[in-house]
Amino acid sequence: MYLWQKNNLLLELYVLPRTSKDTIVGQHGERLKVTITAPPTEGKANKHLIKFLAKHFSVPQSNIKIIRGDSSKNKSILVLEPKSHLLEFKR
Repeated sequence: MYLWQKNNLLLELYVLPRTSKDTIVGQHGERLKVTITAPPTEGKANKHLIKFLAKHFSVPQSNIKIIRGDSSKNKSILVLEPKSHLLEFKR
C-alpha cells in the first residue's frame, strides 16, 4: 500500500478513472484504491491523478512521480517530501 523511504512516500495504487469524484477510497488488495473523475485517454487521468495527489499531500505537482504503471490501473507513485502525511479514506 505505502512505504516511507526516508522523507519520501512510495504509494502502490489501484486507480479508477472516470468516476463521480476524486478520493482515496481505502484498500484494494495490496494497493490503495483511488478514484478520479478524469477519463483514461491521452494521459488525462495521469495528469489529473498527479494534480489530486499534489493537493492532497501539499506538494508541487513536480514532486509526484509515476514510477510504474503509466498506462495501467495499477500504479507505483513516488511523493517527494510530502507536507501532509495524512492518508484519509472514505468510510
